[in-house]
Amino acid sequence: MPVDILLTVIATAVIQSVFGVGVLLFGTPILLLLGYDFINALSVLLPISIAINSLQIIKHYQFIDVTFYKRVLIYSIPLVVIFLFFVSAAKFSMGLLIGVFLILVALKSFFPFLEKKLQQMIKYERTYLAVMGLIHGLTNLGGSLLTAIVHGKGYDKNTTRVTVAICYATFAIFQLITLFFIGSHFELSYADNMSFLQLGVIVFLLTEELIYSGIDDKKYGQFFAAFLLISGVLLVLK
Repeated sequence: MPVDILLTVIATAVIQSVFGVGVLLFGTPILLLLGYDFINALSVLLPISIAINSLQIIKHYQFIDVTFYKRVLIYSIPLVVIFLFFVSAAKFSMGLLIGVFLILVALKSFFPFLEKKLQQMIKYERTYLAVMGLIHGLTNLGGSLLTAIVHGKGYDKNTTRVTVAICYATFAIFQLITLFFIGSHFELSYADNMSFLQLGVIVFLLTEELIYSGIDDKKYGQFFAAFLLISGVLLVLK
């Protein structure tokens, strides 16, 4: 079992267990930097992401914003599938642009004019969701835009996480289906992938009990804003 992937899975699984995204958002660029290609990175990370999100959905399914989720299905998922087909033919880097956007979203609580601009942007939700699907299909960074728009809706912590989780899991499921039809070749063994999957589930269970359950709504909102800020800075630096 590759140690570099092992450490990546542990770190990103903790983040996703708290915020609903992380395994793909951070795991993809890390594995690419470590020398793995995009398709093989997806083969490792997608099942882990789906497993963690599924557990989050099972626990708090009653808090899902179903209306928002339906819009994601309609406007984002088709573009995730379409642009994943093109991802092996060209390299795209949206990190800088997305990073700056996340920083602005994270700072909205401190600057009223940013709050106003974000609310204006959310009014064009269909366009936003379409762009999010396109970017996720090309780069796996759609989770950052997903967290930004959900954070802007002012949900409580359970609604925030589970709504992000079901959208993110749907991204991953359709990506796996697309890769299957493309006939992508994976270098890592089935046994290794299953081990990483089991590890991701264990990390979620521990994080849920030791970290997430002890965070109230106010602190969660603050932590979520900090998560967006850090995500934005990392994407800009990358």
